[in-house]
Amino acid sequence: MALQTRQDLINLRYMALSVLVAGLAASTSQARTVCTAIADAETGRIVEQQGECSERVTPASTFKIAISLMGFDAQFLKDEHFPALSFHEGYADWMPAWRQTTDPSNWIKYSVVWFSQQVTQFLGEDRFQKYIRDFSYGNEDISGNPGKHDGLTRAWLSSSLKISPLEQLVFLEKVVNRRLPVTSHAFDMTSRITQITMLPNGWDIHGKTGTGSPVAPDGLRDQAHTYGWFVGWATKGSQTVVFARLIQDEKEETDPAGLRARSTFLNELPAILDSLTER
Repeated sequence: MALQTRQDLINLRYMALSVLVAGLAASTSQARTVCTAIADAETGRIVEQQGECSERVTPASTFKIAISLMGFDAQFLKDEHFPALSFHEGYADWMPAWRQTTDPSNWIKYSVVWFSQQVTQFLGEDRFQKYIRDFSYGNEDISGNPGKHDGLTRAWLSSSLKISPLEQLVFLEKVVNRRLPVTSHAFDMTSRITQITMLPNGWDIHGKTGTGSPVAPDGLRDQAHTYGWFVGWATKGSQTVVFARLIQDEKEETDPAGLRARSTFLNELPAILDSLTER
């Protein structure tokens, strides 16, 4: 992949460092792989499936793919750099990178929760619910946490909205085949801001991580058994596959499970994709 600008080089170095750091952390973490699922995007045929792939869990920040489609379709989001929204006190600021002005590109890159919430609040409950139903996204439940009426800003964050790895594949097939009721611009821009890397064997990788915890009956999050997602698609020539990797921690960890899921899966993916082309 030719580098067009100095920023391209910076971005690739950042991604390489992120993967390296996550990889080092993964080597000492304790997590089990819940599911690995890969499907041919054109036919929907499952070409790889290991583990329990039917159980629904929180989509966490993988839901940003859906929010991106909604935001660009509704014209709240314009392109990868507009709007650039200012950070305000009171916004979610769990990570230092979130405490700054953020555009759609950095929203996905740094997985900024408050930016997602600005998009969904612009949509409003009725339009947000319609998109969810039109997308047939998981259990379609955006009611949020019981009694808090916070579905518009929290449903996908260890709350009411849930999706299984196999349902992630179905949704992603609709994304790459442009079979959702959104504009071409929404598809174009979502593809652009979710582009991650080009593998050495020529596959172009798009995707999104997600980290979220199960919630106990008392409403407390089980931080010792956090889920880590990495979902997306890989394209090479005329061939596209969609994928979902879901892990679950077996003890409380300091680094995000989603980054560890991405790191290990990207390490495995070249060999997996090579084997698929040989079948």
